[in-house]
Amino acid sequence: MSAAPTGYLTHEALDDASALDPDVWPKVRTAFAEALGLDDDEVEPGHRIIEELDAESLDFLDIAFRLERAFDIKIPRGGIEDAAKNDMGADETYEVGGVLTPAARARLMQAMPEVPPGEFKEEMRVVEVAELFRVATFYNLVLHLLAEKEG
Repeated sequence: MSAAPTGYLTHEALDDASALDPDVWPKVRTAFAEALGLDDDEVEPGHRIIEELDAESLDFLDIAFRLERAFDIKIPRGGIEDAAKNDMGADETYEVGGVLTPAARARLMQAMPEVPPGEFKEEMRVVEVAELFRVATFYNLVLHLLAEKEG
């Protein structure tokens, strides 16, 4: 399994403030705080968006919109799962009966280094993937999209 690209937050570094890009993190934090009606200091990279910040599906759209405006990027809907699907070989299947295949779980682990591997449980349903999302998931996505934009 490949390591997270340089600058991306991994689950081991979620509490390491020095790992955060000072040009990116404050804008990500503010986007979450404003979309969810929180103070900036209530948003941390490791917070689970649904479970800990009580975000709902419409909140995800608001967060994405705010990040797009803050960074002049376009966040593709379903981008993380699409990246995992696109990274799979032609002979690999993403899901069977709504349950992620082992190959799909492995690709998602690579795409989401901010989530501890143990949270990608066997028999994980596709609809459960969003429950793994952390603030750092969007932080890493912003870093990725900014790198693509520059390159």
